[in-house]
Amino acid sequence: MTHGLVFRRATPADAPRMEAIRAAAFASVFASFRAILGDKLYAIVQARDDEAQASMLASMLAQDAAFELFVAEQDGEVRGFVSMQLDAATAIGEVGLNAVDPQYGGRGIGTAMYRFAIDRMRESGMKAATVSTGGDPSHAPARQAYCKAGFTAQIPSVWMCQLLRA
Repeated sequence: MTHGLVFRRATPADAPRMEAIRAAAFASVFASFRAILGDKLYAIVQARDDEAQASMLASMLAQDAAFELFVAEQDGEVRGFVSMQLDAATAIGEVGLNAVDPQYGGRGIGTAMYRFAIDRMRESGMKAATVSTGGDPSHAPARQAYCKAGFTAQIPSVWMCQLLRA
């Protein structure tokens, strides 16, 4: 499934491709959030975070970024990216912003990225790995890939909102 998949540190030259992947992969997520919350509530409580995601990805390329950023290449083309934070003080590794090009979804690339991140965490002396994801239907493929990569202990969470003024 993931034959020929190679992982390497992301470089500024990868930024346009990673941004295109991020935008395509999260379009359905943001649409799901909007559908669940409704337009008015979405605009108040969620839109800013969704819009800030592109800047967050770009910031991960900085020399002093808290997250390490890697790309997954196949046949010489970037198919996805994964970020991770390695906290030496707590020995906890966290999978951060990540995405697979939707054209290549369902081929095991996401699972391979998470396994790569876990291996990197182990090599860095981390004692545990964490990842946060959405519970809505648009995140189902990500949840499935996280489980395949070994993230099986879960604490369910619900984020609730209320529109106070129309």
